[in-house]
Amino acid sequence: MRVALAEDDVLLREGIASLLERNGLIVVGQVGTGTELLELARQTKPDVAVVDVRMPPTHTTEGLQAARELRQELPETGILVLSAHADVEQATELLSGGRRIGYLLKSRVTEVAEFLAAIERIASGGSVIDPGLVEELVAARRRNDPLAALSSREREVLAEMAQGQSNAGIARRLFIAEGTVEKHVRSVLSKLDLPETEDHHRRVLAVLTFLDNR
Repeated sequence: MRVALAEDDVLLREGIASLLERNGLIVVGQVGTGTELLELARQTKPDVAVVDVRMPPTHTTEGLQAARELRQELPETGILVLSAHADVEQATELLSGGRRIGYLLKSRVTEVAEFLAAIERIASGGSVIDPGLVEELVAARRRNDPLAALSSREREVLAEMAQGQSNAGIARRLFIAEGTVEKHVRSVLSKLDLPETEDHHRRVLAVLTFLDNR
């Protein structure tokens, strides 16, 4: 397998290159900027490019920009982005690119078998997401999920509302009293913080919220 390596920290770059070569991979070149990576990839057509997120000149998202351009020009080249921190926004944008893509924390490099397996998986057409990032994604979804505050029974009631059921219909389907359904509905509307206006009925807004976030 042929790997291109883009990392501005020379010691880390040399260390990764040595690790890869000791395990039978061919490092086609080492560079320190996104521009150099693109030039190297065009010349060598590597199987996988290992790219640092932050590189000169601004040390912000040059690596991601290079990864995007590389994906457009050489879609068959896999891309493994390394980052010092789990950034949900960056990773989501990157991983939306589909196959042959990966995002790992730099700390994962020290777990040699896992790091090599990630490169193999990407080269084979798969995708890799760092476990730490998965935790961040789940936490972010929970923070942004307006349904998270609902109890399991309240979610059931809301799901029935989404199917057009009246309170009486919900009571029959869930085998509970209609008065209990009314209490659950009031609780749902309160927890979703839905204002009652002349233009929108809160029950409709609750259903729309459910459909948007399920």
